[in-house]
Amino acid sequence: MVNVSQPAAQEGERVRDVIIITAQRREQEIQDIPIAVTALSADDLRGMRIEGGSELLRAVPNVSFSKANFSMYNFSIRGIGTKAISASSDPAVAISFNNTPLIRNRLFEQEYLDVNRVEVLRGPQGTLYGRNATGGVVNMFPMLPTNEFEGEIGAEVGNYNTRRLTGMINVPITDTFAVRAAAASTQRDGFDYNSFNDTWVNDRDLWSARLSAQWEPTDRFSANIIWEHFQEDDRRARTGKQLCTRDPGPDMVGSTAVTDTFIRNRMSQGCLPGSLYDDAAYGVPNAASFPHVLIAGAFASIGRGADGMNTYLVDLGVDPYEGLEQSRNLREIATSYDPLFRAENDIVQLNMEFALTDRLRLYSQTAYAKDDYYSTQDYNRFVSNPIFNDTNVLDTPESRIPGGVYTDPQLGPSDRMVSADLSQSDNRQWYQEIRLQSEFDNGFNFSLGVNWLDFESEDNYYVFNNVFSAVAEYYYNTSTGTGIHPPGAVGGTVTCGDPVLPPHKECVWVDPSPLSELVGDGHNYFRSRNVVQIRSQAVFGEGYWDLSPDLRLTAGLRYTRDRKITTPYPSQLLLGAQMDGQPGPSSGGFVSRGYPALPDIRQSWGALTGRLVLDWTPDLGFTNDTLIYASFARGYKGGGTNPPRVDLNPGVIEYLPLAEDFEPEYVNAFEIGTKNILMDGRLSLNATGFFYDYTDYQVSQIVDRISLNENFDARMWGVELEALFRPNRNLQLHANIGYLNTRIANGEGSIDVMDRTQGDPEWTVLRPWAQVPSNCIAPTQHVETILNSSMTDTFKWFGLQALCAGSSRFGSFNPDFDTTIPMWNFFGFTWDPLTEAPNDGRGIMADLSGNSLPNAPEWTVSVGGAYTFFMEDWELTLRGDYYWQDASYARVYNTDFDRLRSWDNANVSVTLARPRDGLSFDVYVKNVFDSTPITDFFVNSDDTGLTTNVFTLDPRLIALRVTKQF
Repeated sequence: MVNVSQPAAQEGERVRDVIIITAQRREQEIQDIPIAVTALSADDLRGMRIEGGSELLRAVPNVSFSKANFSMYNFSIRGIGTKAISASSDPAVAISFNNTPLIRNRLFEQEYLDVNRVEVLRGPQGTLYGRNATGGVVNMFPMLPTNEFEGEIGAEVGNYNTRRLTGMINVPITDTFAVRAAAASTQRDGFDYNSFNDTWVNDRDLWSARLSAQWEPTDRFSANIIWEHFQEDDRRARTGKQLCTRDPGPDMVGSTAVTDTFIRNRMSQGCLPGSLYDDAAYGVPNAASFPHVLIAGAFASIGRGADGMNTYLVDLGVDPYEGLEQSRNLREIATSYDPLFRAENDIVQLNMEFALTDRLRLYSQTAYAKDDYYSTQDYNRFVSNPIFNDTNVLDTPESRIPGGVYTDPQLGPSDRMVSADLSQSDNRQWYQEIRLQSEFDNGFNFSLGVNWLDFESEDNYYVFNNVFSAVAEYYYNTSTGTGIHPPGAVGGTVTCGDPVLPPHKECVWVDPSPLSELVGDGHNYFRSRNVVQIRSQAVFGEGYWDLSPDLRLTAGLRYTRDRKITTPYPSQLLLGAQMDGQPGPSSGGFVSRGYPALPDIRQSWGALTGRLVLDWTPDLGFTNDTLIYASFARGYKGGGTNPPRVDLNPGVIEYLPLAEDFEPEYVNAFEIGTKNILMDGRLSLNATGFFYDYTDYQVSQIVDRISLNENFDARMWGVELEALFRPNRNLQLHANIGYLNTRIANGEGSIDVMDRTQGDPEWTVLRPWAQVPSNCIAPTQHVETILNSSMTDTFKWFGLQALCAGSSRFGSFNPDFDTTIPMWNFFGFTWDPLTEAPNDGRGIMADLSGNSLPNAPEWTVSVGGAYTFFMEDWELTLRGDYYWQDASYARVYNTDFDRLRSWDNANVSVTLARPRDGLSFDVYVKNVFDSTPITDFFVNSDDTGLTTNVFTLDPRLIALRVTKQF
């Protein structure tokens, strides 16, 4: 390991630092490497107040970052990031720890600790870094033990009651053996106010530790071992506020007026695709359109009242959110359920270096990593009205909902609709690389290697809702039948498996375990379970030929073989079966309890990638040093499987088909660049231009409650400028500017769940049966026929649902589907959405031709400067940094709904240091303007109203830090 920088000459001769990095797996000065790379030393990170990977965008051109909805994030370089959401998907930007690629990591949550440097390589790195590096590489190098005794301790306090401690000690035990230990902890109060509980959430309580040892018994062998641990346990919010432009439902369908509120609500999709920057976006979904709320009000009887009529869980047509509006403050939520966040990450790495000869070295790297993640929060971040009816006034033998308070086994008692989610991920990884590297002085050198990766993961995502549980109990699991109390009958709820139940009784298992000890076999909540194994092997080689003293050729190839095994576990929300094991005739389920696995899905790919580079170092006269290069690179990222869908019996409910898997990504990248040192080292000026031809870029959206990943061809081009100017020892100025133009290829299309009809008046969006998660489209003429009929509103509702898909119990328009209610006899037409509607009734394809890729702003600008006053033994440094990101889109559709406005970020600091004593005092302000931009968003599923989770920045932070080195 080498330091990130060292003096270029004696003090006074030049002011430039020679930055030594290992982007090509060998020690080289950054200005001599024909790769677009940014290297940040510990001093650079500290000066720019970059505390973790999520803030690197402020120092690197054409980089964007946002947290994702589940356990990961999207780090994007030149428009290429991770927009695919699947347990089997890979990151497009390789995140590495000391050259070990980590498929799962805590780049977003973890703060940098005792760092040597961070290298950000832009563009495909298909030879040396291989798989999952189509966008580039972020490589963090920790400080390793040295042969000098040294240490450092730091303490920081700030607003939001911030307390931060850091420490490091390096101890040489012998002349050949040294150890180093580092640790840090951060605690602070919450950024976000929960107005319902009157609490502050989104706080931090995390710590990191690293132990390392270095052994160099001879000049031909050295080894080091590193262990790093990260842990967090607090109330961090995984996402920001949830926004919605409320959809009241259509008042006209074709030429037919929709006057009945019940029918109108049934035709609402919950939220409309309005701009997130309008006041209307701070509404709440039309929850009267939610299928589970409808079942609770139409079928789930809790007893009979004094009038002898059935009373249901909720009143028919109730909207739990009626009349509610949200605060316009993105940092204010309203929930009865505060978030809980836990993460734990460990990395153990063993590095060995053997000098086989004076010119050949053999390197071995062995690494093990594990990552555990647990995050639960309110699904909506706003509170409903009281909705449950009171069983105290009914003829029930026991009052299960006293005072209208229903007790959910996971969420506890409430008279309101309460919903929470849980994102859980457990990951293990082994990595081994062996590399042979030459150090010849004859104009040719090479690097040859093999590596092997073994990764296992289990991701679980749950959505709990007390209405789900109540419907399971009072619709499916009643002792008197399915959801209805016959006259004179007094019944309660039953438990699946009760020996007194008749064999034909259909039952849905309600998991009685609390959330803190969740068993996970219930059908009273949504669970997406994803188990994946990845095995990857690669062989690679790269050669470097000095064709002349100022001309070099670099050529590399890599062959990667990926194997993925996915074990699909279909979701089972409100699905049940008969006690005799026969499928449920009403719910459409195959089992009452548990999550049976489907057969494993086995995938494999072989990919040949690499790069070809020609670089020239001419003597131009007006520069001190110049490098000009041109390169071609081929990149690859593996495909995967879409998460399993609902385990519906197609003989009970028709179900629209979806793709089971998605394709790998490939990119052909062309790049030209120049790196220059001018003014006797006072100015470094680098420029890069690039063009990408991208095949099958992976992008996902929520369809049928799962992340449906699609592939799109695209092309992108851009330019980047990096400048560092040090006219004297007092002043430093820097600027990074990136321009990016991305376009999706002609002919590409996708169904926009927010606008399934694409404005075509011949088609109308409808809600399906409760067990079917996604909306559909149906011919407007058929919808009008149903609305204009003389049938009751309830039967019209059945008819509208049947236009989406047939049900054996509740009707179908398809004569070939076995149903008890032949809708064609009542409404006079037949209809089969699987054969007659566009895309099986899912919607009309939106034309994506020429659209921008998501999270790909055209311009990114970073400028800053520092001025140091030298006062005998003291140094006073004033520093300011400013970052601006252009507007972009969060989705491929590029609608007004998708548009993310431009945003900026400013940071200032004052540092007073006494280098002789290793003492420094820092006062800094991050996010000076206290801005709260929407940096990205995530659209939820149809059956929860197509609400939108937004992501933003931390608020203004002010802190004082004291550091002492010894």
